[in-house]
Amino acid sequence: MILYADSSALAKRYISERGSTEVEALLRKAEVVGTGLITRAEVSAAVARLVRTRSLQRREGEAILNAFRNHWTELTAIQLTEAVVAEADNLAWEQGLRGYDAVHLACALTWQRGLDRDVVLATFDVDLWEAGQRVGLAVWPESLE
Repeated sequence: MILYADSSALAKRYISERGSTEVEALLRKAEVVGTGLITRAEVSAAVARLVRTRSLQRREGEAILNAFRNHWTELTAIQLTEAVVAEADNLAWEQGLRGYDAVHLACALTWQRGLDRDVVLATFDVDLWEAGQRVGLAVWPESLE
């Protein structure tokens, strides 16, 4: 399986929360895991927010970021080209998505076309999950409730 993991899914590998165990199992099953280049900033921002709101101690946040940054090289980073951003522009309008969700969807679609193989979109964002289905991507998890 070729897996595109957005920030909401990938963060669960590093931040223990509901769905983390399932994400870890999914990542182990994947032949290759890709994500948009923007994920680096999004995951770092999520960890920083948890430290800022005192949900994590600073030392815990630093350890999480170190693990994430060490694993980054194992991921296929989908570049943000003009073509990807132009597609995200259209998807934001057509699918009613927030900016970075549209970028993630455009990255997954671009990667799928480039590979000429099915890509599974892993996300815990309801709007992105639904849009992924509408544009013909396989999505994971099977349902979001």
